[in-house]
Amino acid sequence: MDARGPDPELRKELDATLQTRRELGPEYESELVDSFLEKVDQRLDSVIDRRVRRHLAERQTVVARGARTPQGGQAPEGPGAAFGLAAISLVLAIPLSAIAAVNADLPGLLVCWAGIVGVNAVHSADRLPWSRARREERRAASGDWD
Repeated sequence: MDARGPDPELRKELDATLQTRRELGPEYESELVDSFLEKVDQRLDSVIDRRVRRHLAERQTVVARGARTPQGGQAPEGPGAAFGLAAISLVLAIPLSAIAAVNADLPGLLVCWAGIVGVNAVHSADRLPWSRARREERRAASGDWD
């Protein structure tokens, strides 16, 4: 049940179950299989519990050291991320504005720029301190481990 290979205890249990099946015959097969699966389930539970405890201890250590917990897939923090989005928005705004103006005139251009401003506003609102605090509260309440 580990990354290192099969569990020797479970291997012994399986051998004992097979030997018992040979001695008792096929009429006890379902009970023997159920018993073996219950032992596998217990072993899995213990492995999962150990991993969860280790993960929680690692998170507590990170928090105790004063560092932020790592957030997989979260947008990078700092002014560089905001500047990057603004620069990309302006670069992409040129061809998008041209396409919108050619195909839909002024209303299309206004919709295009409203979308660009909207994306930047949502990104900026997500970075505000009170928004970040709410996000952390929701993450803590949901028990998210990322």
